[in-house]
Amino acid sequence: MKSRLLTVTALLAFSFWSAIANAAAVVGQPAPDFSASDSNGSTVSVSSYKGKYVVLEWMNPGCPFTQKHYRSGNMQSLQKDAHDKGVIWLTINTTPANGSSARPASELNTWLSEMKASPTSLLLDSGATVASLYGAKTTPHMFVVDPKGLVVYAGAIDDKRSTAVEDVKVAHNYVSAALEESLSGKPVSTASTQPYGCPVKY
Repeated sequence: MKSRLLTVTALLAFSFWSAIANAAAVVGQPAPDFSASDSNGSTVSVSSYKGKYVVLEWMNPGCPFTQKHYRSGNMQSLQKDAHDKGVIWLTINTTPANGSSARPASELNTWLSEMKASPTSLLLDSGATVASLYGAKTTPHMFVVDPKGLVVYAGAIDDKRSTAVEDVKVAHNYVSAALEESLSGKPVSTASTQPYGCPVKY
């Protein structure tokens, strides 16, 4: 009886984590909605921005891949360009509250300020609720949602899977291309890619 109970418990645990692992935002399908607190204490949801383009960016200041795109100014440039086009940019930090790389909201705000970054909001996802909904795997992991609330891009920020800052200059940026094509009324030519970066832990 005891061994059977242990087996059932193990199967339930496996099913739970498999469901999380297989959960993902799917290109062409509605973006999963959520409510999350931002670093200033406000509540943010994707559905509240319906009618606008939304970019979701997973970030971790301690990750060398995140640092590549911020130290080079690449992420800030993308954020500014998106803002100028009326696009909402949500930067998301999924780090367990007791994790070694966890930082308080004030520290994350300071880091973004030092980087001269300008996301619309920085969302705190310590419970990995948003990450599990979208199937976020790495920092960065990028998603673009159109005004209808559909995912039009999911994957890597660009095609240079390295931490080398100089690679930014020669990379093909999938996110800017997806926004440019979609804003022009064209289908996104590369709508899904394999993300690269530091693993998102949940």
